[in-house]
Amino acid sequence: MTSAEPAATPPAPPVSLTALLARRDLGLRLLAGPEDVSIHWVHTSEMADPYPYLLGGELLMTAGVQLADPAHYVERVVEAGAAALAFGVTPVYDTVPAELVEACARHGLPLVEVPPRTPFTAVARALWRLMAEARLYELRRVTEAQQSLAAAAARPTPVPAVLGALASRLGGRAVLFAADGTPSVAAGREVPAEATRALRDLAGVLGPRPGGPASAGGDGGGLRLAAYALGGGDGLTLGVATERRGPGDHTIAGVAVVLLSLLTAPHRGADATARDGALVRLLLGAAPAEIAGTLGPGPWTVVHARGGDGTPFAAAGLAAALGTPLMDTGGTAPGTASAGGTAPGAALRAVRLLLPAPSPVTAQSGWTLGVSAPVDAAGLAAADAQAARALRRAEATGADLVRHRPGGLAALVDPDEATAHARALLAPLSEPLAETLRVWLSLHGGWDRTAAAMDIHRNTVRQRITRCAALLDRDLDDPDVRMELWFALTSR
Repeated sequence: MTSAEPAATPPAPPVSLTALLARRDLGLRLLAGPEDVSIHWVHTSEMADPYPYLLGGELLMTAGVQLADPAHYVERVVEAGAAALAFGVTPVYDTVPAELVEACARHGLPLVEVPPRTPFTAVARALWRLMAEARLYELRRVTEAQQSLAAAAARPTPVPAVLGALASRLGGRAVLFAADGTPSVAAGREVPAEATRALRDLAGVLGPRPGGPASAGGDGGGLRLAAYALGGGDGLTLGVATERRGPGDHTIAGVAVVLLSLLTAPHRGADATARDGALVRLLLGAAPAEIAGTLGPGPWTVVHARGGDGTPFAAAGLAAALGTPLMDTGGTAPGTASAGGTAPGAALRAVRLLLPAPSPVTAQSGWTLGVSAPVDAAGLAAADAQAARALRRAEATGADLVRHRPGGLAALVDPDEATAHARALLAPLSEPLAETLRVWLSLHGGWDRTAAAMDIHRNTVRQRITRCAALLDRDLDDPDVRMELWFALTSR
């Protein structure tokens, strides 16, 4: 049993080796092993030991240039987790070595013969096309499922309708469990009793415990099982049982979780409506003192978040998971710089949320969170800035969640003065240069790690950092300079 699920549909769903073998133009031939394996990408290597260069799930292609010990070679490929091995019979070999075929058969590693007329690039291109087709299919399936679930939520009996639509789209069983584990509503085809018991046990792993997992997955009765905690605060749990799990199934289930969380939440009273109105007036510029009585004395916690799975319900799902209806999706984190590859000034949107301070704020899959210190209504503006700075620190350090740290050197400097100093100090730098410098400093001057974090070449990182040093006329090897620049970059 696992407590984590993929956050969203992957950029390119894996492709079955069967689909690749079916491409007659390639002329591929399976010599050993099963063909019903999933391939995630292609890698070509002529190393005697390719193990250090494999990530797992690859179709490894080789012409056997340094194939000295086929048995050991296959052992290393299997140990690295490669999905299959493709062997080109030219220019080194006229046929696939029998020892290689035997070793692959012994280890259950699929071995594919690539004929002389088929270049490796043609195989790679065919796989990427198949992946693009699979990705398009998944996007359409997810979109259609979202529309179906939204339509079901508008029906006279929305909860059973949403469960029915979910079960239909996933081709399985969907069950809504009460806090005590009792199935309250169910839809879809019947499943074996063993699967029903396993799904109930899986739902029991979740529940309303603060800081507990939001989802869990496992197997039972020959089916794939998943459970999701609803965000209404009543301990309700959604359970799903299917024969197989597609790349987009988690996203589809996530949409259902948001809808069911909203549909099963207790009716909002007049005090909640007044509180929401007070928050709106505050965001529109009303003085905190004017709305403190309606909003409530607090304390309150402000959360800034960035991420999600790209679906229209992602922000609502985050709010439901954190247990608050007070959410603003129209702003950006103040002072947020665009990341590598993003045009200057095109900062990604940040979701802002307001929670009663006692509510636990825990890391959420697919999101980066910055959390303020608890404040009363009069301190919400300061808490908003705290959450924004915490979010920037989280993104700089790669953390899922960062909380505002009271005190420290930064607390000794007036925020307005710090911002003015930062703008003056960093004025010579363009936004891409400033962002590169920020990431480079956050990773302790690591060239390769900075390049990977920003998705640019390490030489580009070196050029930009050299340019920063020249424009600022500072020695970036000096720790005092680095400290001052980091303070400025996080104070903008």
